[in-house]
Amino acid sequence: MAQKQNNKFTEQDQLVAAVRIRGLVRVPAYIKDTLQMLNLHKKNYCSIYKDTPSIRGMLQNAKDYITFGTINHALYLQLVEKRAEKDVKKGGIKKFFRLHPPLKGYGRKGVKVPYANSGALGDRKDEIKDLLARMI
Repeated sequence: MAQKQNNKFTEQDQLVAAVRIRGLVRVPAYIKDTLQMLNLHKKNYCSIYKDTPSIRGMLQNAKDYITFGTINHALYLQLVEKRAEKDVKKGGIKKFFRLHPPLKGYGRKGVKVPYANSGALGDRKDEIKDLLARMI
């Protein structure tokens, strides 16, 4: 499946991975809209984007419901190889990846605390690679 799909990212692109951690209960409408635009429809869904200021703004807007960070091209190819699904309507792969819950959990303090305070939410910078490796 990975051989047939067109890579929309090159090795020179800075990539950002976003993973939805929290569910739909009591989410404000503007954050629901942002999560829909980011293709993060359910928990444990992951999407990959080029690192642009507009994407960074959307990620900051939804930081209380997702975790995100920069990844390399090799990890992106590993995600496509193991977790990509065919999109029947458009003929390529879907824009999101359905991942397993992470082995050994999200963090010591859980899914309601920022990553800077030993939780799971917000910007992980390069440590998102460890989380994605446990979720693949």
